[in-house]
Amino acid sequence: MAKVISLVNQKGGVGKTTTSINLAAALGSEGKKTLLIDLDSQGNASTGLGLNTSDFDNDIYDVITGACSIKEAIIKTKFKNLSVIPATINLAGVEVEFVKAMVANKNFHQNDQLNLRLNEIKDRFDYIIIDCMPALGITTLNALVASDAVIIPVQCEYLALEGITQLLNTIILVQSNMNPDLRIEGVLLTMLDGRTNIGLEVIEEVRKYFKNKVFNTIIPRLVRLVEAPSHGKPINEYDPTSRATLAYANLAKEVISRDGN
Repeated sequence: MAKVISLVNQKGGVGKTTTSINLAAALGSEGKKTLLIDLDSQGNASTGLGLNTSDFDNDIYDVITGACSIKEAIIKTKFKNLSVIPATINLAGVEVEFVKAMVANKNFHQNDQLNLRLNEIKDRFDYIIIDCMPALGITTLNALVASDAVIIPVQCEYLALEGITQLLNTIILVQSNMNPDLRIEGVLLTMLDGRTNIGLEVIEEVRKYFKNKVFNTIIPRLVRLVEAPSHGKPINEYDPTSRATLAYANLAKEVISRDGN
């Protein structure tokens, strides 16, 4: 059965989508059958893997609103062991659809919809990675309810921990009321510029705050990593010798080792 991991941080620009794409690709390269779910209406995880809206008929909005089965929305990519369920701007309207559903059916639970769909296909994958939008709204709650674990990307820059308390409170709320098995897989330090002291100070601050929950792997700030999505490729395909490729390979190995696989 697949382990479901959500990438969550309501603060934008922390490398969440970059990590979702490249962790999923790195897990695939490690021989793990991996599904990446784009749960952000901007659809950046989809385009970052080379998908255009003309390439598919169904997206994650169709899945969680019941317009299609989850199996119909899965697209096998050209990258090793990696499939994706894309997102489009349609996802921005999901809250309205859920309100309509609750009015029509008192037994409809809006936070359970993604989980119900994932249960149909968990036996087909080793890992399901969910790229959440930078907000603690209804889609993120769906992701947390459906997940076994959360990875929190934290940027190695000033005010890195801003808003983290709110996120942790949301996770505790989900654990208490909807998904008692949810846990924090780890905190991932991203966008480290080794030329500045602030990055090193943030690393120290985050490790003091989260202790052993912080991954050993730190993702560097690199131009090649920023370029890769515009070419529709994860970094391990765009630049196999990049330091970022090595970093995400190491992250994938850490995630796998934590499962004892």
